[in-house]
Amino acid sequence: MTVDPMVGRLRVSQRVREIPASGIRKYFDLVNTIPDVISLGVGEPDFSTPTHISSAAAAPLQDADYVATHYTSNYGLLSLRQALASHLGRLYGVSYDPAAELLITVGVSEGLDIALRALVDPGDEVIIPEPSYVSYIPCTVLAGGVPVMVPTFERDGFEPQPEAIAAAITPRTKVILLGYPNNPTGAVARRETLERIVALATEHDLFIISDEIYDRLVYGRHRHVCVSSLPGAQERTILLGGFSKAYAMTGWRVGYAAAPPDILEAMMKVHQYIIMCAPSPAQIAAEVALQTGEDDVARMVAEYDRRRRAIVDGLNALGLPCFEPQGAFYAFPEVSPTGLSSSEFAERLLREEHVLVVPGDAFGPAGAGHVRCSYATALPKIEEALTRIGRFVKRARG
Repeated sequence: MTVDPMVGRLRVSQRVREIPASGIRKYFDLVNTIPDVISLGVGEPDFSTPTHISSAAAAPLQDADYVATHYTSNYGLLSLRQALASHLGRLYGVSYDPAAELLITVGVSEGLDIALRALVDPGDEVIIPEPSYVSYIPCTVLAGGVPVMVPTFERDGFEPQPEAIAAAITPRTKVILLGYPNNPTGAVARRETLERIVALATEHDLFIISDEIYDRLVYGRHRHVCVSSLPGAQERTILLGGFSKAYAMTGWRVGYAAAPPDILEAMMKVHQYIIMCAPSPAQIAAEVALQTGEDDVARMVAEYDRRRRAIVDGLNALGLPCFEPQGAFYAFPEVSPTGLSSSEFAERLLREEHVLVVPGDAFGPAGAGHVRCSYATALPKIEEALTRIGRFVKRARG
């Protein structure tokens, strides 16, 4: 059956029509048509979930009466929330009530969605430093908000500049959405920068949503600062985190939100109608990760650090200037020296040398002239990818 294109558009809501398709997806679709691809594109650990975590979650499934085969509370397992409260207190000195201020979500993706839905009324503005994770703008639009993009620059370490955020604030501003350590740049925001952003939020009575999924993946002298641990921040901050990156648990789909009780209750209202609860076995696994996973985190971070140094040194040696990532597991080199745009570089590199990277402008206009390279892949593959990129760069420069 043929559907008139105009009629087809009318069948779909305006909000969905307004959001673009992911700038990443077409590259992943292309991978399926090309053999021998080395992927530096996926933001997923190449490690498997540590066996002791998986085993602890699997064992109770044999008992039909155990919680693992049933719904949990909408808020999530109380024992997991208690372990999480202890974890956040130990790491960052921040105190959350497990019963009223913590909610277990289906990854940080759900946490972000319900946080925006709970806070944003139609027309409210959400300030987003960019380059930023690809879902920030669509989730804002789907919540009825208006994304206000504030570019960051390599000369500033890709940190959000408080002066630029201040200039973007209007009477319609409701939320400042932060994501540090940053995907795609690898930037880590300094304490003094975050303190000034909190001061702006306090002055203008704004909320902060802080996506801290990469909080444990920080290297060298750099330290992650939990936004809600800063003076005056907790009462106006929704802290989002999860287990996917640090514990290699992407497929388990378990995250969390920490917020003041009234905000958390509003988020839970959305959560209970669209999700009910995060999967019970995943919650059990997350609790085990908090209790026994620190050695695994340290081991994986050390390996990411080794890969980080290799890929940054390799890209710089190829004449692709690369900001040194301080956190997460992404390098964000400049490709403009080749004379190619981000998209041209990524598409040709994939077709000619079978290496997948992601164009920087998929993360916002401020990412133009860069590509994102994930080093969450084995070092031998990174080394081979660098060899292939070197061949490509030499050809591209003529």
